[in-house]
Amino acid sequence: MIRIGKRTKTSAGLGNGALFIAMKYIIMCGGPRSFKPLWQIKGEMIVERTIRLLRENGIIDIAISSNDDRYETLGVPVLKHFNPLIWKDWCWLRTFYPVNEPVCYIFGDVFFSPEAIKTIVTTETNDIEFFASAPPYDPRYTKRWAEPFAFKVENAERFFNCIEEVKDMHKRHMFKRHPISWELWQVIKGTPINRIDYTNYTAINDYSCDVDTEEQARLIETQGDI
Repeated sequence: MIRIGKRTKTSAGLGNGALFIAMKYIIMCGGPRSFKPLWQIKGEMIVERTIRLLRENGIIDIAISSNDDRYETLGVPVLKHFNPLIWKDWCWLRTFYPVNEPVCYIFGDVFFSPEAIKTIVTTETNDIEFFASAPPYDPRYTKRWAEPFAFKVENAERFFNCIEEVKDMHKRHMFKRHPISWELWQVIKGTPINRIDYTNYTAINDYSCDVDTEEQARLIETQGDI
């Protein structure tokens, strides 16, 4: 794994107190054909909104993980790593850029509310925390199922060991589908696989949602004050 920079503490005023932030935030934007984070909603690209909201919450150590050169213009470092799309040997979980320091992985195609980003930034963990939507859903939420939003990782070694465990389980056909964040979280928590427990992670229940289609992006634009 790759060590990124030196871990330092930065004081950022949030609300009535100061929060000490000592974590890198990596926005996962995918490979050379990943365009969803670049879609505009209300005149701002999805990934630009995430960067802005993180900065408004005092985060300055921000990077994008992508092999797409289009992200080079957004004013934050772009981290590239070899992740070949060969289906017989490919696992979505390889998209997590490897580091050995505390890191928060934020999914780049999610349109976040300010409250959602604040929840992710201010939630503390001494191990690993997962953020996702959960039923019952907010009326402004544009899907009918739960979606993952972020992993906050203090224990990077355990996180990547769990990824390797999931990849091994996938090779042994233990999952009912291709493993993604939900399956990783089941292994991290040691809960039964192939069944989502909506109570054992930090739920974000507002209009925050990943965006899969341009039609969904336009629907989000019709919502009220976002």
